[in-house]
Amino acid sequence: MVKKIPQIESIGAVLEQSLKRFDLAPRLDEYGVWPIWREVVGKMIARNAQPEKIRNGTLFVKVSSPVWMQELQFMKEMIAGKLNQRLNGEIVKNIFFMVGRIDEEPDAANSPESYEAEQNFDHPVNQEFLQSIADPEIQAAFKKLLKSYARRQPKV
Repeated sequence: MVKKIPQIESIGAVLEQSLKRFDLAPRLDEYGVWPIWREVVGKMIARNAQPEKIRNGTLFVKVSSPVWMQELQFMKEMIAGKLNQRLNGEIVKNIFFMVGRIDEEPDAANSPESYEAEQNFDHPVNQEFLQSIADPEIQAAFKKLLKSYARRQPKV
């Protein structure tokens, strides 16, 4: 009599079956936002806005100040669209911004980019900042917002 050797399954197949059984696949799709956030929104926005959690298609994003919250509010549909495009599906249906403490990236505070950004902070349209935004649509929208903001500021 020949003993039957149990077939060995790959861990990937076992995980896939478990995800289907517990219906966790949609939740994992939602958490795909974190690895691509910085790439989609650019370095400067990522330093001032970070995803906090996602529930039922609503992405909750912490921002460093009310000013950032206001400016990103105008761009939320565009950001959601870009995230969904990268995630290959309608994952982010809405974005809710809230002011909160932003976690610094390792060595971000001591980087030359951080120092330069602080030195040029008063410049109305910081070209380096705009160039750090990878997506051309988001870059154009932010440039328009910065120019509008600069026009509204009292002349010193």
